[in-house]
Amino acid sequence: MVRVALVTCADGPDVAEDRDLPVLVRALNEAGAEASAEVWDDDRVDWARFDLAVIRSTWDYSWRAAEFTAWAERCGALTRLANPADVVRWNTDKRYLADLAAAGVPVVETRYLAPGDAVDLPDGIEFVVKPASGAGARFAARYTPDEHDTAVRHVRRLHDDGFTAMVQPYVRAIDSGGERALQFFGGKLLHASRKGPVLAPRTPYDQRKTAHPGLTDWHPTADELTVAETALAAVPGAPELLYARVDLVTGDDGRPRVMELELVEPNLFLWLHPESLPVVVERIIEAARR
Repeated sequence: MVRVALVTCADGPDVAEDRDLPVLVRALNEAGAEASAEVWDDDRVDWARFDLAVIRSTWDYSWRAAEFTAWAERCGALTRLANPADVVRWNTDKRYLADLAAAGVPVVETRYLAPGDAVDLPDGIEFVVKPASGAGARFAARYTPDEHDTAVRHVRRLHDDGFTAMVQPYVRAIDSGGERALQFFGGKLLHASRKGPVLAPRTPYDQRKTAHPGLTDWHPTADELTVAETALAAVPGAPELLYARVDLVTGDDGRPRVMELELVEPNLFLWLHPESLPVVVERIIEAARR
């Protein structure tokens, strides 16, 4: 019997419910594993007793990125961690988009403003400001050119809190085509979903957003699959990834571009794709037995 920890976070007012977690715990146990949900920052957890720790819904990590990556290093030294700690460290900082762009992956154009940098924002276009360490559209907002002063205050607030700010042109195709999320598990495409626009005009950056509005099933195009696979192949060190989610939007050229590459704790949306549950269970148990 293999022992599997599905790693989550403590409940809180700003933490979304992981609808998949109890279903996945139960399915793993029914398949013969000994599985349990464990909170990543609970000092009472003995990670060494598990054959595999799978990061699932540690959705408070972006508020405590340094603490979380230090935990990943400790946990990875005690048991097999999926995904590995070096992947976690790279992927919790969205400056990884610059690495992907340098490797030739089509990504959404991104400018980074670290604390101490001049607040240089675009002129004449709609744009987005968000933290380089963030999840669920936390502290993200969309601005028109006449909202420049509000955007400056947003960036300065991020800097005051120690965050690097990301500035991206707002991808207009999101309003009509949404974002597509391609999920991979065990190195193979698992399923895909599409969601509607997350950032509504004139919504304050500190207002809580609905992270996955209007989520529906999606069948990726050949171009989308190619871009997603290219992004995964560009992850430094070519690590073995148990899971991955590639979020794509349509650029002004009509081709898919990477908005985000989620290698830490992507929501799997198994409630939308119940046919994927047996595949996920099988591949987790296979990874635990290695």
